[in-house]
Amino acid sequence: MAKLVRLTTPMVRQGGELRPAGWDEALDRAAAAFADARSQGPTTSFGMFSCSKATNEVNFMAQKFVRSVLGSNNIDSCNRT
Repeated sequence: MAKLVRLTTPMVRQGGELRPAGWDEALDRAAAAFADARSQGPTTSFGMFSCSKATNEVNFMAQKFVRSVLGSNNIDSCNRT
């Protein structure tokens, strides 16, 4: 059986290679990427899939985040079963 390796520090891609980074740098990069995608059109840039086994409260917060923060109505939680 293969040994599982856990990440203990954020990784960022630089020049096509992953390298360790601090939390501030990783979060700044993620926020900048979200902002860039959002500026190009949130209704076509974002979608979210939430787990159907999550609580109603978690699914509610997911849809609130996507609609209020990201500006997209593209959300699905596969709760049709």
